[in-house]
Amino acid sequence: MDLTVLLAAAEAGEETSKTAFYIAGGLLAVWAVVVSVIGFTRPGFPGTGSAQRGVIALTALLVLAATSTAVITA
Repeated sequence: MDLTVLLAAAEAGEETSKTAFYIAGGLLAVWAVVVSVIGFTRPGFPGTGSAQRGVIALTALLVLAATSTAVITA
């Protein structure tokens, strides 16, 4: 098969919506800025061990959402 035929077939394929990735990636970026600002203004942030685990869990969830949607919508 000719390479141009393969490339044309690949281009003709249905494009998936990347909206989920844009939302998840945007939320992750906003969360990173918020955590950075809070961390710079409050030296004791996040305070307790349970709050620290909560921040880590939310961050991990947002990273997982962003990377998963990136792979799914690729």
